[in-house]
Amino acid sequence: MTDDYSDIINLPRPVSKTRMPMSLRDRAAQFAPFAALTGYDEAIGETARLTDSKHVLSDEEARELNQKLRFLKENLGSRPLVTVRFFLPDSRKSGGSYLTYQGNLRRIDYVERELVFTDDHTINIDDVVSIEGR
Repeated sequence: MTDDYSDIINLPRPVSKTRMPMSLRDRAAQFAPFAALTGYDEAIGETARLTDSKHVLSDEEARELNQKLRFLKENLGSRPLVTVRFFLPDSRKSGGSYLTYQGNLRRIDYVERELVFTDDHTINIDDVVSIEGR
């Protein structure tokens, strides 16, 4: 029995006379992985992303935080440098993350319930966990 392709194995590769050869990049793209479920990888990544739950302050912690806010209100003229640890709610799922911000406090807005810093950064007072000031 002879080889199945012995009659054509040594023939030159056919070249079209009417079409330009495809670039190697375009040829490689034909064999690139295909994502049948678009957005699936992002959805899995979002589900796997961990968030923290918001800590509810105890009465003692709330009292201490209010004392620090009163002290800062009395000293706003000196633009005190404060470090604030706060909870930032996640915009896409329940929970959020705890962040720390340091800056010079410009004012405390009790109507909007925000700490306003000299660089116009704002933090919601209800999300504040702790304040350290100088």
